[in-house]
Amino acid sequence: MNETLTDIFSIPVILIPLLPLLGFFVISLFGKQLKKSSGWLGSFTVIASFLCSLYIFLNLPAESSTTITISNWFYFKDIFIPIAFLIDSLTVTMLLVVTGVGALIHIYSIGYMHHDEGFSRFFSYLNLFIFFMLMLVMGSNYLIMFIGWEGVGLCSYLLIGFWFKNDAYNDAAKKAFIMNRIGDLGFLIGMFILLFHFGSLEYQNVFEKASLLGSGNFTLFAATLCLFIGAIGKSAQIPLYTWLPDAMAGPTPVSALIHAATMVTAGVYMIARSNILFALAPLTSTIILCVGIATAFFAAIIGLKQNDIKKVLAYSTVSQLGYMFAAIGVGAYKAAIFHVVTHAFFKALLFLGSGSVIHAMSGEQDIRKMGGLKKSLPITHFTFLIGTLAISGVPFFAGFFSKDEILASIYANQSLLLFTVLTITTVISAVYMFRLYFLTFLGDFRGTEDQKKHLHKSPATITVPLIILAILATLGGFLGMPEIFHAKHFLGDYLSSSITNNSANYASHYFEYGLILISIVVITIVIFSTYRFYVSKKNLPESDEIELNIFSKLVSNKFYVDEIYDKIFVRPLMLLSNLFLVLVDKLFIDLIVNLTGFLTVSSARVLRLIQSGNTGFYLFTMVICMVVLLLFQIFSII
Repeated sequence: MNETLTDIFSIPVILIPLLPLLGFFVISLFGKQLKKSSGWLGSFTVIASFLCSLYIFLNLPAESSTTITISNWFYFKDIFIPIAFLIDSLTVTMLLVVTGVGALIHIYSIGYMHHDEGFSRFFSYLNLFIFFMLMLVMGSNYLIMFIGWEGVGLCSYLLIGFWFKNDAYNDAAKKAFIMNRIGDLGFLIGMFILLFHFGSLEYQNVFEKASLLGSGNFTLFAATLCLFIGAIGKSAQIPLYTWLPDAMAGPTPVSALIHAATMVTAGVYMIARSNILFALAPLTSTIILCVGIATAFFAAIIGLKQNDIKKVLAYSTVSQLGYMFAAIGVGAYKAAIFHVVTHAFFKALLFLGSGSVIHAMSGEQDIRKMGGLKKSLPITHFTFLIGTLAISGVPFFAGFFSKDEILASIYANQSLLLFTVLTITTVISAVYMFRLYFLTFLGDFRGTEDQKKHLHKSPATITVPLIILAILATLGGFLGMPEIFHAKHFLGDYLSSSITNNSANYASHYFEYGLILISIVVITIVIFSTYRFYVSKKNLPESDEIELNIFSKLVSNKFYVDEIYDKIFVRPLMLLSNLFLVLVDKLFIDLIVNLTGFLTVSSARVLRLIQSGNTGFYLFTMVICMVVLLLFQIFSII
């Protein structure tokens, strides 16, 4: 650790999480007095955190790192846990994404939530979420990361169920909270394994000691597998992915911030931060690869038949997270983080764009009731189109470069089958995204006359963040240009000091050229085909109830995964809880409690008769008691 760097960066590092935390307290305490100013105050704190992050990025050399110790938390025997922040290239990358995209979403929320009665409360929750997310990425040990990990889970619950008067939204919030707790248990067990075997939770100490064990060690396999279970819950992978689509119940800025740009990528960040451990656990990496590809493909299939504009994007998020885990599975940690960055740009853009559409459509989210919004919402249309091009992997938008790097890594490191599955997934992603775009913005308007009259351009607080994100979604891919362009991979080089086990092989230049050429041809076919089907022929998605094809019905109903979970897990647990309610709670615990109360009342009724008010009786009772005590003492001595 460089002491000079510590002195220089200590104040801005502390300010980064402190400012959103102060914003949370001020808005929570004085929100009623601040009224609409609370939105700008909350936004200012995150903008200030972004500026501090930018200062560190511009002044901290990529190959350097520093640890800022706030205080010594606790000692136990040889175990020492400090409250400390690790600042290196990986941390700075995540800080810029979290605070940069977070600031834009805060500003957007000022316009989107303007008429909501919980305006101040909403911004207090957003600030608290940013604080915990920053703790997650800045911590120098797994315990600080876990505090942030649990904190963002709490904020997710608060924000998904923000409109708590709606029971369905509360159910979605509880579902997200409970399913995240399942994964968090795995994370916690993984931490215990690391602490037991290495005597520390500090990244540096754990990585140094783990390196001595060698590849394939069972302890590392067990620890990394448990950590990955935590990532499955937080980053919505099979089988714990079903909470994320339901989480669309929250306000749209919540979907953009938590379920696109930051919280759901926490699992990817955690594994990238622990790249030394996972590189030494090849079996865990293989499991991650298989889960990632399966999730990407499965979620993309479901996305084809969704008609809720936010649900399409939700399943797209699940699928894109699968890409990131697939990259991690082959050791391409830098490619995974690259996709985290580009995904934050175009997915936040798409979610905010969908919010602008919903705002203009008086709350309508069914794309079958939209259409023709291009003229009424020109800025939203243009920026949404850029987001669609980026996520579909159209050359040379942001998503193309990061997806290209992941596909090339999969091809070079694994079988042709896995590469083919992920390539097909990319094509499916393009199909459902252009389906969403064409049904929403082109063709004839299919809404009601009242909705048509209500259509209006969004305010600047909504459109300006969209424009900035559109620029980032267009240019963000140039942070990681492929070698065939003889350009520098800026992000990859920048992360080299913090991701030291990027073990992926890379495909040949001929393969890269072929991949680009095929991408252009396939994307052209997809755009032409979807336009012809949905715009020229005016084919609309059918209602779920009248689906004739069995497979289409399965896809429309999300393969009935929620229903299967309900029958296998929820109902048996409810039955078991009812059984315990009767046998344990009512017949045992309640019986003991009620019997105790009955005996107390009964004995009190008898004993109260002693209180007669007769002094002579009291003296007689006192003498009898003294005689009894004396006899007891005598017999005890004998």
